[in-house]
Amino acid sequence: MPLSPPVKRVQKHTREVKCFGYEREDGLWDIEGRIADTKTYSFENRDRGTIASGTPVHEMLIRITVDDTLVIHKIEATTEAGPFNICPEIIDNLKALEGLRIGPGWTKQVHSKIGGVRGCTHVNQLLLGPLATTAYQTLVPRWVEKSQGKKPDKRPVIIDTCHAFAADGEFVKGEWPDYYTGD
Repeated sequence: MPLSPPVKRVQKHTREVKCFGYEREDGLWDIEGRIADTKTYSFENRDRGTIASGTPVHEMLIRITVDDTLVIHKIEATTEAGPFNICPEIIDNLKALEGLRIGPGWTKQVHSKIGGVRGCTHVNQLLLGPLATTAYQTLVPRWVEKSQGKKPDKRPVIIDTCHAFAADGEFVKGEWPDYYTGD
């Protein structure tokens, strides 16, 4: 069902986020993302002069290389456009995430390593949500393939992460009955 018809309005801002997951020939995975913000009007900027309508105010690209367990082996990023000349200066700080695992505690780890003045709000937003989710979605088929016909030796971490995976729900009851908590 679509959204209800909106009140008459004028678009002012667009944020585009695109992410891609790639299986590499060396057994690792590349997860790439781009975040871009544009305005529908031109405006003056202290460092860049006039930023024309449709020209990115922010445009950041990130590639993380992970293994089958979502441990980051390499991370690289670039700031193609930022509102200030100093924006690209923090890109090398992302190296602090190498060796970390995307999973429980990911948000806290990112904030502790590259939060606040050690990072970029837009890069962090891309890492915390869309890239992490894309990494997970890219690797799920591999994990499913490896676990075919095997009973999990511990409670799957996905249980209770959303409505569909509720411990007392029908999916968990059918897929992982040992971990079902319903009646």
